[in-house]
Amino acid sequence: MSHVVRMENISKTFGEVTALRNVDFEVGTNEIVGLLGDNGAGKSTLVKILTGYHQPDPGGRIYWKGDKLEHLSVAKARDLGIEVVYQERALADLQSLWRNIFMGREIANRWGVLNLAEMRNETRRLMTTAMGFTSAAITPESVVGAFSGGERQGVAITRALHFQAELIILDEPTMGLSVTETKKCLEFVTGIKGAGKSAIFIDHNIFHVHPVADRIIVLDRGAVAAQFLKDQISLDGLIEMLSHVARTGGLDADNRTTT
Repeated sequence: MSHVVRMENISKTFGEVTALRNVDFEVGTNEIVGLLGDNGAGKSTLVKILTGYHQPDPGGRIYWKGDKLEHLSVAKARDLGIEVVYQERALADLQSLWRNIFMGREIANRWGVLNLAEMRNETRRLMTTAMGFTSAAITPESVVGAFSGGERQGVAITRALHFQAELIILDEPTMGLSVTETKKCLEFVTGIKGAGKSAIFIDHNIFHVHPVADRIIVLDRGAVAAQFLKDQISLDGLIEMLSHVARTGGLDADNRTTT
């Protein structure tokens, strides 16, 4: 499998605290990777390095589609097509749907005048083709703060795909969602793969990650404790494996399945 991103020997220390230790992490082209781990496992630090917020300690290497990246910045990560969808900060609640879709990427003419009609029309098209909004009660002018959690996540994911994101990082996307909203959110995650793109699905809830992930990676205390193809382990087996990792900090070599 070709890789959209590969991280090698990634470590990160903050003073006397070691957040990551010699982590190897990769996401294949058109692959959904579930990233599991308790609080403090290192998930957020790994993502912040991948998105340019932090630099890895010396010796760490990041490759994008086979090319080594030097001094990755937030702007460069976004230019490459790395987008993060945060549960709590994905959208501007008091703004309309069309403004949220095009926020920071407005369509304008050569003189800088915004083309409001085109942005509204494109939002209307995305509503039916990508977001699944069919109710006449929702229009491009609707304020997204009135949307359900699942609808909001759908808007954020659609926005990322519309602007040609190659790798979408979903940070706890189902947190606080009802059962129905969670189902809708997971359908949007599946849609990322259907669009030919890749994603990292970060969550504590293995019951949400397991159905949609192609591969699952478990971080524990700053290191990769296990990784395996989803098809090679049942949900019950995954639960038992995570319990073992929580107790011991990893798996025996014979019990690890890697790609």
